[in-house]
Amino acid sequence: MEETVAPNLEKSLARTELNAGISLKAAQAVVQTLKKYCNALKVGNLKDLQVAINDVEKAELALRQQIATTKASWDVDVDAYLSSNAFIKEILAMGEQKGIRIFERDDRLYCYPVLVRVVPSERLVRIDRTGEKRLRPTVLVNSLKELQKKPPRFRPEAFLDALYTAYKKAVQIKGKGLPISGTVISLLEIYELFTLLPGQSKEYSRQEFARDIYLLDRSGVSATRKGAKVSLPASTGTKIPSRTLSIINENGEEKLYYGISFSDEEVQ
Repeated sequence: MEETVAPNLEKSLARTELNAGISLKAAQAVVQTLKKYCNALKVGNLKDLQVAINDVEKAELALRQQIATTKASWDVDVDAYLSSNAFIKEILAMGEQKGIRIFERDDRLYCYPVLVRVVPSERLVRIDRTGEKRLRPTVLVNSLKELQKKPPRFRPEAFLDALYTAYKKAVQIKGKGLPISGTVISLLEIYELFTLLPGQSKEYSRQEFARDIYLLDRSGVSATRKGAKVSLPASTGTKIPSRTLSIINENGEEKLYYGISFSDEEVQ
C-alpha cells in the first residue's frame, strides 16, 4: 500500500498565498475595466461602450478561473492534519531551523517558559492559557521566539503563598497530630487541591503546574511573605512516574518533582 505523505502546512500556505495574490490582481483588473465602462456610460462614449463591457467580461472570466486555481492549490485537510502528529513535527522542524529550542512531551510542546498545546477541535493552539489562531509555522515559531525574549509572566511570591495555603490544608487532611512544619506532602496532592472545582484541571493542567514549580525552583524565592521556608525534597516516589511531576527545561532536560514541605517558627 502506498504511504500517504503528510502535507507541509508552511509550503501549502505559501503556495495558496501566492495564488491568492494573483487572484487579487485579477480582481483589480475587473475593477479597472468596470471603471472604464462606467466612464464610457458617464460621457455617452457609444463607440467604446461595447468594447468596455467585453473587457469586463474577459476580466471577470479570468478572475473566476484564477479563483478556481487558488482554491485547488489548497490541499490540506485541516482537521486530519492538526489531529495527527504532522503539525507538531513541522513546528519542531521550524523551531530547529530558526534556532529556537522546542521539545515535545506529554501532548505538549515545551518552549521555555511557555507550554503549547494543539487543540484540533478549535483549530488553534493554546500558549499556556491563551488561544492562538495564527498557525502558520513561521509565524507561530517567531511568536514563540519573541515570548522567550520576555521575562516569564510568573509571580513566584504569590505562587508560593498559594502553595503554602494548600500545603497546610493537605497536612490537616492527612490527619490530626501531624506537624505542619517539616511534613512532606506529595505535589500531586497539592495539585488536586488547586483544581478541586469542576473543569479546573483543564484550565490549569498538570504540566502547567509542574512548569510553575520549576519556575519557582529556579526563581530563588525560598520563603513565603510571612517567612515559611519551602523545600522540594526528592523521594523514592520520583522513581515512580505516576507519582511525580516532570518538566522539560530550557535545555531539553527532564526535571522531576515529588514533594513539598515548609518549615519555620512561623509555621504552626
